[in-house]
Amino acid sequence: MTIIDTPSPNWDERSLPVSMLVLHYTGMQDADSAIARLRDPAAKVSCHYLVAEDGTILRMVDEGKRAWHAGRSHWRAIDDVNSASIGIEIVNPGHDWGYRPFPAEQIEALIPLVADIKERHGITRGDVVGHSDIAPARKRDPGELFPWHSLARLRLALPRPTRNLMDPQWTQAGFCLALERFGYDVADRMAAIMAFQRRFRPELIDGEIDAECRMILLALLLPRPQGDD
Repeated sequence: MTIIDTPSPNWDERSLPVSMLVLHYTGMQDADSAIARLRDPAAKVSCHYLVAEDGTILRMVDEGKRAWHAGRSHWRAIDDVNSASIGIEIVNPGHDWGYRPFPAEQIEALIPLVADIKERHGITRGDVVGHSDIAPARKRDPGELFPWHSLARLRLALPRPTRNLMDPQWTQAGFCLALERFGYDVADRMAAIMAFQRRFRPELIDGEIDAECRMILLALLLPRPQGDD
């Protein structure tokens, strides 16, 4: 795995140990624009790594430092996600500039990078998340086209559960309590539900709690959810 050092000045010191990995898309018109912004002191944003569409990997902030990628966010009782996470930006124009599937070369480069980070820091599958998971009211990335199943099959992320599913018949309030227990900020209920769907049921993102959503969430809360194989 070849990594090119392309330093960003946008970092500070961590106040928490690394326990999470956050995946983003760049959401800009092209890679050069994204890299320039991530290195611009005025922009006050950065990441640890950037993965280009051709599979090139840039290291922009040392893993020991706190990169500024997550913004206002929350996951599983952690509010300073920047301090507790490694952030990877994946080049893609995103929803505002012509969202498109992620090339195979890009995902083939991303997978060993994720595997290496996850192993070295002892990050659990449930703490490999998307930006939309940690900031559902603000973000949609890496989005419904991101192939989470490719990571899940290698035990690098949680799978979409498909086996032994049961409907717990939760009310809306009960579902949101379960969603909060799983890790989401549910202050904006609709946003949290849609973020969950974008990650685990991407073919239908409507903000409606149905039996399939309830079954998927219940399975994720139980030990060893099975699917994506």
